[in-house]
Amino acid sequence: MQMNDSQRIEAPRQKVWEALNDPDVLKASIPGCEELVKHSDTEMEAKVKLKVGPVKATFGGKVTLNDLDPPNGYTIEGEGSGGVAGFARGGAKIRLEEDGPDATILNYEVDAKVGGKLAQLGARLIDSTSKRLAGEFFAAFAEQVAPTEHATEEINAEAPEQKKGWLGGLFGGKKADPAAEEPAA
Repeated sequence: MQMNDSQRIEAPRQKVWEALNDPDVLKASIPGCEELVKHSDTEMEAKVKLKVGPVKATFGGKVTLNDLDPPNGYTIEGEGSGGVAGFARGGAKIRLEEDGPDATILNYEVDAKVGGKLAQLGARLIDSTSKRLAGEFFAAFAEQVAPTEHATEEINAEAPEQKKGWLGGLFGGKKADPAAEEPAA
């Protein structure tokens, strides 16, 4: 399977580069990622639970970063095994280009091979699942690197509300603590 695409991320190239090397950001961005351990600047290990068509499996795998060219890009090579579900191995070339001072174009070229039950599912299902997972990854990654206004509004909506007093309590706001209110004089 081969896949080439690019994504525009609303963040400076250096920030995108740092996020691509941050295990916490990657774990939050990779669909189904349960565990991501960074052993060195070039080696990581992951556990990912995925469903591809009728096949569900937990994949354990190792990833190596090569051809590091900070903050311009690198090559990722990895392989993972999902037991009887099969295996996947491949790589991706990642290139970062500045798109003005506050945006970056992330280009990627993926070449991967699958075997076992996964290979029996057919190329169309594998390709469509791969594209869906890539879309989910980049949406989550962009949200981690440069939260949108919508996400910021959701975060603010989840923040604890300030006491609104008796009027706010009447109209569905958080009720004020009755012990804190003094009787009107």
